[in-house]
Amino acid sequence: MQAAEWNVEQARQLRELTSAAFEDALPILDTTSLSRAIEQGRGPALDVVATDLALRLAQAHLLGTATPAQRSGWQIPDTDRAINLADWLERALAADGLRTFFAALRPAHPDYAALRTTFLNERDPDRKLALARNMERWRWLPRQLGEEHVLVNAPAFEARLLRSGRIAGTWRVIVGKSSTPTPVFAAKITGVTINPWWNIPASIVREKRGRFPASQGYVHTGGQWRQKPGPGNALGQMKLVMPNPYTVYLHDTPSRQLFERDVRAFSHGCVRTGDAMGFAAALLEGTATRAELDATVRSLKTVTIDLPQPLPVYITYFTAAPAADGTVTFYPDIYRRDARVGPVTAPGGTCGV
Repeated sequence: MQAAEWNVEQARQLRELTSAAFEDALPILDTTSLSRAIEQGRGPALDVVATDLALRLAQAHLLGTATPAQRSGWQIPDTDRAINLADWLERALAADGLRTFFAALRPAHPDYAALRTTFLNERDPDRKLALARNMERWRWLPRQLGEEHVLVNAPAFEARLLRSGRIAGTWRVIVGKSSTPTPVFAAKITGVTINPWWNIPASIVREKRGRFPASQGYVHTGGQWRQKPGPGNALGQMKLVMPNPYTVYLHDTPSRQLFERDVRAFSHGCVRTGDAMGFAAALLEGTATRAELDATVRSLKTVTIDLPQPLPVYITYFTAAPAADGTVTFYPDIYRRDARVGPVTAPGGTCGV
């Protein structure tokens, strides 16, 4: 790769930006070689050193610094890996927009901005570490999640629907037990199934030792246990159509009293949604009314209603995140994953990434 062309003032800006990386809970890269090159003035040596440092810093901002082991279990593909940072950098230097270049590499979601502001003002080392770890997790996601999407945060036991970049609704959820954790992944919601059948996973068949009473709507057909639609169905009155390799879905539940608990990790991995029919109506706004959905529920017929456009859904894991009012809240590390994301050293003490 050919080094970009730098002038001395741009190289000095790069040195400042490198020193300021701790503001994003990133490690501080060594600028000794850059300082020596600046003393020598403009030329090939400065171009090589500055380009190498800038690209390493840019990659940290865009993709994070975690190792594969630290990212273990995080199965959301980061499409930002396809970005040609060298091209972006060259254009930024030509336009004398180095500061804008680095600012544009940060996660664009407002949740990251809230974490960053709180991190800069936080003094408690444990809370600062938690904030840093969760800022790093945001760098594992695509910078742009889409103006419209569903974001599930397992530690917060919450699902949010965003429309036009704004929160259109928030719902309580139940997630997987520590022994059957909800995976971190992304999918597309293509529709809502009303009165779904439940195809019972083999793991649950083994757990129950094949004991499924017919009085509760269970049938055995085609070598598989299933449960008929109805008030006692484990999926409740609705299930989202969101194909994924984990067979994990957002759905209703007949056990609605569990939504009153503060810690709601009870499922086998799927995400049970509070006010599930209200959630379905919000997803199908403009396609089906709540009254129409309720009538379908009463019919006991299994009906799938397609969304006008597939809607991205991200099942995530953030132990520090803004609540609905924007205040950053710290949540229980229900699956003990925080310790995987190790600390880094920044000026003024230790923070975590």
